[in-house]
Amino acid sequence: MEKLMELLLGNEAVARGAYEAGVGVVSSYPGTPSTEITETIAKFSAEEVYCEWAPNEKVAAEVAIGSAIAGVRSMCCMKHVGLNVAADPLFTCSYTGVNAGVVFVVADDPGMFSSQNEQDTRFHAASAHVPVLEPSDSRECIEFTKLAFEISEKLDTPVILRLTTRVAHQRSLVTLSERTKVTKKYEKNVWKYAMMPAMAKKRHVVVDERQERLAKLSSGEITEDLTIPNRVVYAEDSGAKPGIITSGICYQYAREVFPDASFLKLGLTYPLPEKLIREFATNVGELIVIEELEPFIENYVRMLGLDVSGKKYFSNRGELGTAAIRRAYFGEEPKSATAGEEVKVPARPPVFCAGCPHRAVFYVLSKLKLRVCGDIGCYSMGAQAPYFGIDTVVCMGASVSMAHGMTKAMEIDEDADKLKTVAVIGDSTFIHSGITSLIDVAYNKGNSTTIILDNSITGMTGHQQNPAMGFTIRNEKTVATDLVKLANAIGIDDVTVVDPFDMKALREAILGAVSRDNPSVIIAQRPCALLKYVNYGGPAHIDTEKCIKCGSCMRLGCPAINRKSDGSVIIDSSQCVGCGLCFGMCPKGAIGK
Repeated sequence: MEKLMELLLGNEAVARGAYEAGVGVVSSYPGTPSTEITETIAKFSAEEVYCEWAPNEKVAAEVAIGSAIAGVRSMCCMKHVGLNVAADPLFTCSYTGVNAGVVFVVADDPGMFSSQNEQDTRFHAASAHVPVLEPSDSRECIEFTKLAFEISEKLDTPVILRLTTRVAHQRSLVTLSERTKVTKKYEKNVWKYAMMPAMAKKRHVVVDERQERLAKLSSGEITEDLTIPNRVVYAEDSGAKPGIITSGICYQYAREVFPDASFLKLGLTYPLPEKLIREFATNVGELIVIEELEPFIENYVRMLGLDVSGKKYFSNRGELGTAAIRRAYFGEEPKSATAGEEVKVPARPPVFCAGCPHRAVFYVLSKLKLRVCGDIGCYSMGAQAPYFGIDTVVCMGASVSMAHGMTKAMEIDEDADKLKTVAVIGDSTFIHSGITSLIDVAYNKGNSTTIILDNSITGMTGHQQNPAMGFTIRNEKTVATDLVKLANAIGIDDVTVVDPFDMKALREAILGAVSRDNPSVIIAQRPCALLKYVNYGGPAHIDTEKCIKCGSCMRLGCPAINRKSDGSVIIDSSQCVGCGLCFGMCPKGAIGK
C-alpha cells in the first residue's frame, strides 16, 4: 500500500497515532489546548473506537484505566490543570499497572493562553513514577503516541504524553500507517488490581523496580525491544561549542538559535537518562538546558554534580520562542519587520460575544452589592470591565465551595463583612465539579446562592457536548441531566429558572434568593449565541434622531456597540446578532430591529 502523507495539527496527529496503535476506548474532558484530540478521535468509526466526553478528568482517567485492565488499549486527554483532577487514579494506577496500554495525554499551557496557572506536568509524573514522552512536532506526535502504548504494556505502567500549546496547535507533515489491532486477555488478580494496604505495599516494590528499568531504558543501557527517542547530535569541534539539552517545542527553537551547537534531544523526559547526560556533558563546552516553565531537567543535571546553565538565562514564566532565547542568551533584540519602527497594536482584551447570555447576568450582578465567586469558563470575563462582577476565580467548581466558605466565615466572625455571597458557575463546570460542592452546601446547612449559567453547551473550549445537553460526543441522543431535579435531589428546594435576558426577572430572582435564609439555586437558562440553531433574525439598529448620546447601551459591554468621536453611538451590523438585550437599555427607545 502506498503511504499517505497529511498536514496534521499536533492534536490531530496524537489522535491518529492512537488510532494506528489500536486504541479502543478514549475518555476525556475538553480543555484547551488538548480538546481537538478527542474531537478527532470521534471522527473515526464508532465500531473501532469508543469515545466519550466524561463529566471530569478523574472519571475519564478511571474509564480509561478500567478499559485497559479489561484488555483494550485506552487513552484519556486533558489540559494540565485537569491532571490535578485525575491525579488520584493516576497515582494508584502507577501501582496497579495496566493490562493493555493506557496513555494520559496532558497538554501544558506555557504563557497561560487559556489557563489559570502554568503548572508543569513533569512534576506530577515524577511524583507518580510514571514515564513522560514529549514530542516536538506532528510526526513525533504520531510516533510517540504509538511508543507510549508499547512502553505502557512492556513495563506495565500508565504513560504520560506531554504536549504544550505550540506542539498541540502547530501543523507539520506526517506519514499515515495502517491501524493495528491489540487486545490483551483479562485475568483476575486481586493482588495486582485491588489496592488495599497489604497489596499496595507489595506493588510499591514493583514500582521501584520498574523505575530502575525505565532509567536504564532512558540511557540506552537496555532496550526491551523499545526505541527510546533520546538522541545526541554532536557538532564539529563539540568541545568548544555549547551543548544544549532540550525537549519538545524548545528543541525546534534551540536548533534555530544555536545552529552550530551539539544537542541532546530528550523524547523521554522522565525518568531522565543519567548515563547519557554525563557522557554528553563531557563532550561539549558550556552545558545549557533550554526548557519552558520549571527547571525540571536543569535541577536533575545539577543534582548529578554537573556544571549547567539554564534558568540563569531563561525565565520560568511563559513561552520561550526564538526571539526570547536570543534576547536572554545573546542580548539580541529581534529585528522588526518595519525596519526599527515600533508597531503599536491596539489592546484587544477578550470580551463576551455579541448575544452572549452571560452578559446580562454580569450586568445585573454589577448593579447589586454582592460578593461573587466566579469559576472557570467564558463567564470568567465577568471579572473585567465594564462589569467587575466577580471577586474570585480559582479552579473548576471552586465558586460554589468558596461561596459556602465565605458565608460560613461571616456567620462565625462578628466583625466580618456581611455582604451576601453568590457563586456563578457554568452548566458543564457544574457537572464537572460543582455537584459535590453543592451537596456540601446543602448537607452543612449553608446559606449561599448558586447561579448556574446554562447556555446549552461547553462554550469556552469550542462547543463540546456535556451531560446536561442530551447528546453524546457523536451527537447521538441520550439522557440529559435535569439540573432542577438534580438540585432538588441534593437537598436544594429553592430553585428558580430564569431567562437572563429578562433582566428585571433575573434581578428579582437574585435579590429574593439572597434574602432568604436557606441555600438556593438560580438557573440562568439561554443558549449560547454561537450555536447554529440560535437565530435572532438580523442585527439591531439605532435611530440617530432619537439617540441622545447618553451611552446607557455602552454599559452592556457588547462588542457590536461602539461610540464615535462625536459621542454618537452606532451598532456594527457585521457583529450584531440581533439578540435585543440592548433594546431595554435605551431610555428613549432608539434601538430596535
